[in-house]
Amino acid sequence: MSFKTLLIAFITFIIITACSSLDITSDYDSTRDFSKYKTYRWAKSKEQNKGDLLAKNIRLWKKIQIAVDKTLKEKGFEKLDKGNPDFIIFIYAGVQQRVNVYHQGGYYYGGWWDPHGGYTTVSRYNQGTLVIDIVDRKEKELSWRGMASDVVRNYSDPKELQGEIDYVVSAMLYEFPPN
Repeated sequence: MSFKTLLIAFITFIIITACSSLDITSDYDSTRDFSKYKTYRWAKSKEQNKGDLLAKNIRLWKKIQIAVDKTLKEKGFEKLDKGNPDFIIFIYAGVQQRVNVYHQGGYYYGGWWDPHGGYTTVSRYNQGTLVIDIVDRKEKELSWRGMASDVVRNYSDPKELQGEIDYVVSAMLYEFPPN
C-alpha cells in the first residue's frame, strides 16, 4: 500500500469518526455476578411498552433483534425460546426533535465583541435513542442498561439500515457483560 493511499484512508477514518454523533452509555448493577449469565430470551409482547416507537414499527424491532441476537451469539450466549433463561432482554426506542444553535463570534474591539460581526445558524434535527435492558429473570431486576443516541438518518437501502443497526448494537453491547 502506497503512502498516499494510507494517508487518504487515515484521513477518511478521522473524518468519519469525527463526524459521528453516536453517543453510547451503559450502567450496570455492580453486585450482580454476570459470569452466571449464559442464556437469554426476549421479553414477551405483553411485557414490552405498548406506547414505544418499536411497538409501532415491528420491522425496525426485528432488525434490532437480529443485531442483538448476532452480537450475543458471538459473545457465547444462547437464546432460549422455551425454558428458564438467565436474563430477559427488553428494547425501547424513541425520537426527539433537537435544535442546534451555532454562533461564530464577531470581531474583537477593545474588550468588547462587535454585535454586528459574526453569525448564528440554527438547525433542527431528529435524535433517536435506543435502549437495551438486561433484566435478571430470577430477581426480576435490571442488571444492565445500554443506551445509544444518534442523529436519525433516512435509509433507502434496507441492507444499509441493517448494517448501521448492527454497528450500533455491537458498540452498545461491547462492554456486556461487564468484568
